[in-house]
Amino acid sequence: MSIGKNIKQFWELRNLSQEYVAQVLGVSQASYARIESGTTIPKVDRLQQIANVLEVDISALLNENNVFNIIFQATANQSGYINNQSNNPIDIELIRKIIREELGKYR
Repeated sequence: MSIGKNIKQFWELRNLSQEYVAQVLGVSQASYARIESGTTIPKVDRLQQIANVLEVDISALLNENNVFNIIFQATANQSGYINNQSNNPIDIELIRKIIREELGKYR
């Protein structure tokens, strides 16, 4: 999984938009899209800014594994339910789709 794909999954799961993230970063949508496509490789300080906007650790943008643990930034309570620690809602259907895609790689 590329950095760009990780970034896109995080903003989709947070119900943000590419336009919003670009605006918060103070760059054009076209410039931001080049980061997601892999055409532009961002410097570490830009990756940190993106991670801050998406409310994830910078390692989440670089990591191919354990994406779901980082996406949720959640803990299970005593009854086994997951408590979302973020202020942004998470798109459950998108999570299910990603899980199906990831599981399909191992079949």
